[in-house]
Amino acid sequence: MPKIKMARKSTMIDMTAMCDVAFLLLTFFMLATKFKPEEPVTVVTPSSINTKLLPDSDVILFTVDKTGRIFFSMDGQPKRKKLIEDLNSQFKLNLDQKAMNNFIVGAVVGAELKNLNSYLGMKAEARKTSGLESGIPADSANNELSTWINYARTAQGGNPRLQYCIKADNETPYPKIKEIMQTFKDLKIQKLNLVTNLEAIPPGTAAALAQQTGGKKD
Repeated sequence: MPKIKMARKSTMIDMTAMCDVAFLLLTFFMLATKFKPEEPVTVVTPSSINTKLLPDSDVILFTVDKTGRIFFSMDGQPKRKKLIEDLNSQFKLNLDQKAMNNFIVGAVVGAELKNLNSYLGMKAEARKTSGLESGIPADSANNELSTWINYARTAQGGNPRLQYCIKADNETPYPKIKEIMQTFKDLKIQKLNLVTNLEAIPPGTAAALAQQTGGKKD
């Protein structure tokens, strides 16, 4: 019998469609990824056995360094835009567009309202040496912390998932923490989250027993 010759076919695979998909995915991740904002100060938080993680969104965060300076941050550019516009209008801060944009894209605030235009107009590195980064006042004579909380809450538009978090240094003076807690109490905000480092559960405690039994009670 005569031999049948099989037609030769190319082994090349058209990768055009796959390359298009790869570049589309790359573009998506570049545009959609949210980078973690730079920490305004280095804070060494106290330890606890609480395993609840700090959420990535719907958070109003106040960072307190060991000298008692308070810094404000909040996620969501549309919400930050409303917040800074409301503050600018109400307190006649005369913020220029550069300062407004720096806040909207994620600048952390640790200055008095009267210095906000100059403060936000600087780069993050310059703010630390400017002398303006004195922290948000929270004393009874000038409680701007209450102002930031109120206007941030309004900008959130009644968000039911909103959480208030305090990230304080382990060496922060207790009177400063008391001032902050009193401010929240005066605003009738009772539910707060204190950011801590995770530590092992001490053996022999009720928490350790609950962990061993899977949280079940007899």
